[in-house]
Amino acid sequence: MSIKVLSRVLPPSPPHFVGDGFRVHNFIPSSLPMQRMDPFIMLDYNSKFYFPPTETPRGVGAHPHRGFETVTIAYKGRVAHTDSHGGGGVIGEGDVQWMTAASGLLHKEFHEADWARQGGEFQMVQLWVNLPAQDKKSKPKYQAIAHKDMPQIPLDGGGMVELIAGEYQREKGPATTFTPIQLWNVRLPAGARFEASLPASFNTALLVIEGSIVVNQDAHVPTDHLVLFRNEGEEVHIEASSDALVLLLSGQPIGEPIAARGPFVMNSPEELLQAYEDFQSGAYGYLD
Repeated sequence: MSIKVLSRVLPPSPPHFVGDGFRVHNFIPSSLPMQRMDPFIMLDYNSKFYFPPTETPRGVGAHPHRGFETVTIAYKGRVAHTDSHGGGGVIGEGDVQWMTAASGLLHKEFHEADWARQGGEFQMVQLWVNLPAQDKKSKPKYQAIAHKDMPQIPLDGGGMVELIAGEYQREKGPATTFTPIQLWNVRLPAGARFEASLPASFNTALLVIEGSIVVNQDAHVPTDHLVLFRNEGEEVHIEASSDALVLLLSGQPIGEPIAARGPFVMNSPEELLQAYEDFQSGAYGYLD
């Protein structure tokens, strides 16, 4: 197999706030168009940021979604989620919430109340994962994925791979997906190496959460940067320059038209209009 060809290394975009609780760098679609990393059509990265104590939890109030899934990965801090279809819970360090908006719902996300009273460092990733046209009208659902339930596969030479979704060395992550997706946390001590084989046709990227790495033996990548690969070659090689944590994203492109506006991702302008009309009519349920 050949080495997966590196396309470019992207620095974090200037941060902005989503609500008052999420200070994010937007890699997709700010730096990359939605189609380029299909099925990953949005990537917001809340790099490490200190929030002072407060009695009023920060976050984002009730808002709608249709046509895709939101995936929130917690690295530091705690988030409470509630949605209009009964999903919800609290995620802390290492946990993941995987919400399938599909036919439409309302949800809200806030710093968990006890954590907000103490304050502290906050660090998370939120992805939007597109759905095929045939699944955009399916029933909403919610997957609460605890860190303890993720397979943790030790690597020769130190480090481990934590599986959120997909498969590595015959182990499978707990998340169920509509299309083939690999979503892993790779933890490496300084000097340790990691190799993986991913289909050339999959859109693949690495986000350096902690530390720094060398990719394919020659590309030095610092903290908070995104590595984008071309759709050429299969083998990814990583070496940790310092103790590192890397989020690997790789997925089979859906390859369908994307019509996106605000909180809705559909396949045509007509479907977007219907999504708005259904929201205004209350079809997504109700949430205080």
